[in-house]
Amino acid sequence: MTTETTETTETTGPLAGTLVVDLSRALAGPHAAMMLGDLGARVIKIETPGTGDDTRGWGPPFVGPEDDPISTYYLCCNRNKESVALDLKSEDGREVLERLVVRADVLIENFRPGVLDRLGFPVDRLHELNPRLVVLSISGFGHDGPEASRSGYDQIVQGEAGLMSLTGSSPDDPQRVGVPIADLLAGMNGAFGVVSALNERHRTDRGSVVRTSLLSSVVGVHAFQGTRATVAGELPRAQGNHHPSIAPYGLFRCRGGRVQISVGSQRLWRAFAEGFGLDPDRADLAANADRVAHRDQLIAEVERAFAEYDPEALLEKLDGLGIPAGKVRDLQEVYSWDQVRSQGLVLDVEHPRLGTINLPGPALRFFSGDGT
Repeated sequence: MTTETTETTETTGPLAGTLVVDLSRALAGPHAAMMLGDLGARVIKIETPGTGDDTRGWGPPFVGPEDDPISTYYLCCNRNKESVALDLKSEDGREVLERLVVRADVLIENFRPGVLDRLGFPVDRLHELNPRLVVLSISGFGHDGPEASRSGYDQIVQGEAGLMSLTGSSPDDPQRVGVPIADLLAGMNGAFGVVSALNERHRTDRGSVVRTSLLSSVVGVHAFQGTRATVAGELPRAQGNHHPSIAPYGLFRCRGGRVQISVGSQRLWRAFAEGFGLDPDRADLAANADRVAHRDQLIAEVERAFAEYDPEALLEKLDGLGIPAGKVRDLQEVYSWDQVRSQGLVLDVEHPRLGTINLPGPALRFFSGDGT
């Protein structure tokens, strides 16, 4: 049995004193466990001897020594964890896991439904060992139903759950989101479920099982596109970088570049139109529904007005008009941006072999009642 620890600071936070056993691999489960670790939980990650988590081999890019390269993919979802190599098919490995389960508050797994049972740890056995244990199970397509046994990989689920049909330049150009959003959403939902179950345990003094899936996590964020389909009977389709229900709202060309704008109210529309020489009361543009119906014409008119401005001058003018606007940054620009750093979104982390490295930081910050 070997161990490895990657830590940021001493354990503090809302979940300090909570022990999480992380049996998951790849991204959805590890992301959930990392979120709990960011909240102060102690996370013990169980990995396969010899190979470890699948993501240890996902690259390039790799960093570190050539004879022992480290995947940056692995680093993205495993901070604040202690890593233990454990063969769960061996008697010794199962005994170690049993001892951990007895002590743990949370166990996370994202095996295919039924795998944990075959390893000798069905839910009833886990709760026999520890009645107060919260179990988080993440699957690809759900834990029951006619397709529960399918493997769930992010891009497959993005397609199956409809997200790719909404993303791209046109209905003939389906695109995946540029990050594994199905995995990440499942991890976020899982962490939310765990925290809710831990809160419930204060009342019941008993553990419970939290289940989520990549499929449910994507369907659960269809938002207004979902109600377009279920309530209005429309079939949403990909239409590029312009909002299907608000106009003007999207990415617009200007001189030497592009900017994004969001004109999300009639007040903003009037300020925008008057600022760029458009008639806010013109019949085909007066109401948002009119502007959506004439979106292509409106885009052309807006881009003609923008053509005399370079991006920085245009953003300055939009700001003066009170119009929400922004640029499209690459990730190097994002991580060097003062605003990002002011929010703690770049962390200095000590790695046992790489030394100090920078990682994208957590989305939550906590303050006491006096704001400190």
